[in-house]
Amino acid sequence: MMDSAAITPVTAEDEQQILDAIDKFLDRDVRPYVMDIEHADEYPTDMVEGMKALGLFGAIIPQEYGGLGLPTTTYARIVERVSEVWMSLSGIFNSHLIMCSAVIRHGTEDQKREWLPKLATGEIRGGLALTEPNCGTDLQAIRMTAKRDGDDYVVNGTKTWISNGIHGTLFALLVKTDPNASPRHAGTSLFLAEKGPGFTVSRKLEKLGYKGIDSAELLFEDFRIPADRLIGLEEGRGLRHALGGLELGRINVAARGVGVASAAMKEAVKYSQQRETFGKPICEHQSIQIKLADMATQVEAARHLTMAAAKAFDSGERCDMEAGMAKLFATEAAVHNSMEAMRVHGGYGYSKEFPVERFYRDAPLLVIGEGTNELQKILIARQLVERNPA
Repeated sequence: MMDSAAITPVTAEDEQQILDAIDKFLDRDVRPYVMDIEHADEYPTDMVEGMKALGLFGAIIPQEYGGLGLPTTTYARIVERVSEVWMSLSGIFNSHLIMCSAVIRHGTEDQKREWLPKLATGEIRGGLALTEPNCGTDLQAIRMTAKRDGDDYVVNGTKTWISNGIHGTLFALLVKTDPNASPRHAGTSLFLAEKGPGFTVSRKLEKLGYKGIDSAELLFEDFRIPADRLIGLEEGRGLRHALGGLELGRINVAARGVGVASAAMKEAVKYSQQRETFGKPICEHQSIQIKLADMATQVEAARHLTMAAAKAFDSGERCDMEAGMAKLFATEAAVHNSMEAMRVHGGYGYSKEFPVERFYRDAPLLVIGEGTNELQKILIARQLVERNPA
């Protein structure tokens, strides 16, 4: 867990100033252009530069290493705001920050001082490279190997569905340093892998939604990584290091869910006030009112669960149950509200002229990413039993 001493206390006034700056950026540089860029599936280069200027790539990196050192609660509120305008943008800096989180919590002091300042400014951007073509949720089943050869490790294998895979340059790479280890997780290690000879982006992966951000397949053929890039300089702890970062990732995905659910609700409310049937706005019809009430309740409940998980993370407590609950509920709220917003809009909800069709395409990713919602239920139940012994 992240050292709470590395988190800079933020007053309510300071936090509001940060959120106001985010809102101005979104209104000026994102909202007017998102429809065209998203439909074209173009990488939002100018928006990324704007996020660099705001310091978002260093949001949770401690100030001593050049970051903002924000608490996770503030970070979650930022993610919610960004996702309400365009969810893909939050993925660009979230994947980057999960990688940073692994360095912050498990890296050596030399690794922190070498990499975190450049990561905080966005000079170097990257992500998390865990998933493989035959391995998603079961990360112990990865096949990518890293064999020691003098002062280097030689890596071979493939990673897929890697966010920032094309435009990023540095990745937290999960590998097998001992394929025969028992238990299996004892043979995994996590490296900082910088693009170079033997590291190839084999293809961009096309997606239903989550456009703009690059999702790629990465091929490693006799790729050499210096031994000092092994996070923590200790083999066999890679899975533990990676899964620890997923707590933060699940809080982020939960915050994205809140943002998408909120955006869908607001579009539904606005449209229901403008659209008239049988001589009155449809918001005055009881069937529509019931939908709006359910949508609003989903948003508020999801927001509270997300904030509770963020507070637990900041306190240094184990919070896989809280993060799992927030991720489960908030992402299902996003799916629910996106469908309900489409129904409120009727035929226009199916049109690319309105943003609700984008919410409907983006939301399903959230129930899959950072561990499926089925997995979250298992983790929640296990923690519930563990915390309440008979």
